[in-house]
Amino acid sequence: MSSPVDVSRPSALWKALSEERRLEAATAFWEDEQSVAEQAEAIGLIARQINFRPRSVMALPVERRARQLARMLRLSEPLTGRLLVSYHLARQRPMMSAFLDALGIKHEDGLIAEEDVKAPERERLVAAGRQLATTFPPEDARLYFATLLVQDPETWGALDEVVRELAQAQAPAAAPAAPAQNTEA
Repeated sequence: MSSPVDVSRPSALWKALSEERRLEAATAFWEDEQSVAEQAEAIGLIARQINFRPRSVMALPVERRARQLARMLRLSEPLTGRLLVSYHLARQRPMMSAFLDALGIKHEDGLIAEEDVKAPERERLVAAGRQLATTFPPEDARLYFATLLVQDPETWGALDEVVRELAQAQAPAAAPAAPAQNTEA
């Protein structure tokens, strides 16, 4: 996810991830007990792709199901959304907790404890986002913020500014101009 990415859809985030990151997310997804409905969808997709029966796909080891799913780029929005959430819940809890702490939002190990969360003030949200990107790998912060944006743009909309800043900071620098050749004889 090192170039500007469409943060309006979970599937765009999924496609922008490295295969390694998609594999991490897919592994977390298969281990997530809250993803049963989406897992059923994924089993059907994998079964069609590899020409197996769904029951046979369910019997495959998690590692193989995860590899199959990580290679698939055309997935539904609910499925890619759940893959992203599973990844963060399994691999990024410290970052999620630090962000919510910076915003003063009550949480339990990175999960918001309140049912109805009021959108943080824009300045506070942007400041917390920028701070998090200096404490944790910017690429991880960028993916987290983009995931929040696709899930709830009303609450987290100001993070779009931070996502764009992180994308610009991570964009490869323009290649330096070639030195001028001396044509004098």
